[in-house]
Amino acid sequence: MLKKLALKIFWLFWGKEFLKYFAIGVSSFVLDLGTLFVFKEYGHLSPVLAVILNQLLIISFVFVLNKYWVFRSGQFAGREAGRFLLVAGGNYLFAVVWMAAFNHCLGFNYLLVRLANVVLAVSWNFLFYKHFVYAK
Repeated sequence: MLKKLALKIFWLFWGKEFLKYFAIGVSSFVLDLGTLFVFKEYGHLSPVLAVILNQLLIISFVFVLNKYWVFRSGQFAGREAGRFLLVAGGNYLFAVVWMAAFNHCLGFNYLLVRLANVVLAVSWNFLFYKHFVYAK
């Protein structure tokens, strides 16, 4: 009973937005790992430099789709962009340090390191986007 009530409350407040956010997350994840792989394997970049470059693409992709499709924000893009960049900057720094620590220092596979990093970031980004970046 409690589980069913919690699901109804979740769907009422976040359901459609979260599903769209999740769809963007899945597509950006595929794009993220794809560009990371291409930059590393075909561009012959180090995993740390590859993640630095691919995150610039992913950040732009995620901002535009979340602003206009998920949260349907009509607010001044500059204010939201500033807030988004603050969150993205934290994620970006976390991603680079994460890659350096787990791939460069500890020798874990760079794709698995990135996968773990993305799973962690997804867990907090929806709340940051909804209540801080695109808050009405």
